[in-house]
Amino acid sequence: MKRVLIIDDDRAIGQIVQISLKAIAGWEVLMETSGQQGIDRALVERPDVILLDVMMPEMDGITTFKKIQETSIIASIPVILLTAKAQIHEKQQLSELPIAGVITKPFTAPDLVQQMRLLLHWKE
Repeated sequence: MKRVLIIDDDRAIGQIVQISLKAIAGWEVLMETSGQQGIDRALVERPDVILLDVMMPEMDGITTFKKIQETSIIASIPVILLTAKAQIHEKQQLSELPIAGVITKPFTAPDLVQQMRLLLHWKE
């Protein structure tokens, strides 16, 4: 079973994603609401992928991603950024980071699962 860690300060979005991934794909989903909590949880749980919100207070997603990359134990975990920023130049900026991909909000639950499978090369 795949394990997904969601790091998103919006609990409602996190819960929707959690329910969707579990119901549609059968994946185990862990959730944290801040960058530092997410890093701490990743160190303990070692998920298969991290879904990381870009816009968060205190430590934003880009800073969180950079800290993940600096931490050798979790640096190899693929990270998919979730963003409401749909501007072409912003998506291009994000895609230049060594991430697995970018998924733009809003999204439907089936689309999220499909996009994750494509980005991560996971079979059904």
